[in-house]
Amino acid sequence: MEAERESLDMTMKIEGQIVNGYLKALSGLEQLPGPEGERSIELFRHGTLTVKLYAPRGNDHQTPHTRDEIYVIASGSGRFRRTAEETSFGAGDVLFVAAGEEHQFIEFSEDFATWVFFYGPEGGEAEVVKTQGSSD
Repeated sequence: MEAERESLDMTMKIEGQIVNGYLKALSGLEQLPGPEGERSIELFRHGTLTVKLYAPRGNDHQTPHTRDEIYVIASGSGRFRRTAEETSFGAGDVLFVAAGEEHQFIEFSEDFATWVFFYGPEGGEAEVVKTQGSSD
């Protein structure tokens, strides 16, 4: 398995530097908080995709983002609010937030950390609604 990883030609941006390799679930956690109290760190960028690790402590002070995003919970648990909906989450869960939607992690554990995948154009991707008789 290790030999397979070494043979993969992947490049990733970690702390502004391009490196070969792969990311472990909590890569970058030891670099938080950042010098100005930042609770997220960019780990990878390719095309429209940006991958960050986000680990708020105490409160989540997010505001709506300009691009669609997917959260993959790396550790911890809690509750998540998106617009008027609220749900529980735990490690391994996946949450989607469309661009511009109000959202916030609430009542989360001290070990909470999540991968954040921002992708697509500013304003988000258009929702595709299939209609009866469509060929797709």
